[in-house]
Amino acid sequence: MKNILVAIDFSSVTDKLLAEAVRLAKAFGSALLLVHVAAPEPSFVGDAAGPQQFRDRRAKELHEEHQSLARFTKEIESQGIHVKALLIQGPTVEMLQEQAAITQADLIIAGSHGHGALHHLIVGSVSEGLLRKANCPVLLVPARP
Repeated sequence: MKNILVAIDFSSVTDKLLAEAVRLAKAFGSALLLVHVAAPEPSFVGDAAGPQQFRDRRAKELHEEHQSLARFTKEIESQGIHVKALLIQGPTVEMLQEQAAITQADLIIAGSHGHGALHHLIVGSVSEGLLRKANCPVLLVPARP
């Protein structure tokens, strides 16, 4: 197993996700690609905030996410693991699939949040989408023990 793609969403499962990715990378001598798919820009801006306020707030969020990915990368590199990080925007499942194909990922690791049936019905599930559409094995790390 040469390449492992790790889907980072900065949720409560992120620490467990990274620990599992590091464990597997050490066991198999794998490289890691940390991928965060940021929400795509909306096609409109609501009345509550003007376009500049929205852009400023979104730029700050993306900067913070980028800094977090850089911190994760540095921590993992210090353990002797080859790691890269990528922050992209778009539909989450499709973007993760695309990056897995580009990097020839042998495994995708993602978090499973267990939000419940109503949330799943309304919003859908990234983990389910990956399980259905990925061209390589998917390891789901549960948020809850």
